[in-house]
Amino acid sequence: MADPKDDIAAVRSIVDILSKFDAKEQERIVRWVREKMGLAETSIAPTGAPTGAPAIISLASNAAVKDLKTFVGEKKPKNDVQFAATVAYYYRFVAPTEHRKVEITSNDLQEACRLVGRERFSVPGQTLRNAHTLGLLNRGSESGSFAINSVGENLVDVSLPGDSTGIPRAKNKKKKRTKRG
Repeated sequence: MADPKDDIAAVRSIVDILSKFDAKEQERIVRWVREKMGLAETSIAPTGAPTGAPAIISLASNAAVKDLKTFVGEKKPKNDVQFAATVAYYYRFVAPTEHRKVEITSNDLQEACRLVGRERFSVPGQTLRNAHTLGLLNRGSESGSFAINSVGENLVDVSLPGDSTGIPRAKNKKKKRTKRG
């Protein structure tokens, strides 16, 4: 009978399952599994992978580095919380290595608005809290910081771009009150 804790058999099973996906999807799935199991993040290089195994171990993306404005323009978030998730995703996975961060704050969100030419939030912290309430972001290690989670990552990576046509935030128009007699 096979040992239930056979590491090599587990690796073979995982490789077999993930081999049906492309590299980007493999990386996303591995990140989700690590998050679900509560394991620390890693960026292990694929050296030492079993012969013939796809490079599923590396969590670093080989995609061309894009600036935030280009990335947000491609994703076309439809609302404020999608914008917040897009910004968090960008800083976590797409930004140049020296600018990457796991968590963002309201200052990062405001700076992102400036960089993409979007109207600034009047209360950026509330937008981050709303994204957390909707399940797109997790609370960070510091007060007021938030990190993208697998749900937010899935939204940005798979669901966006939606059918929205732009990123500028609509200005709130004050409604005129009419007197009722």
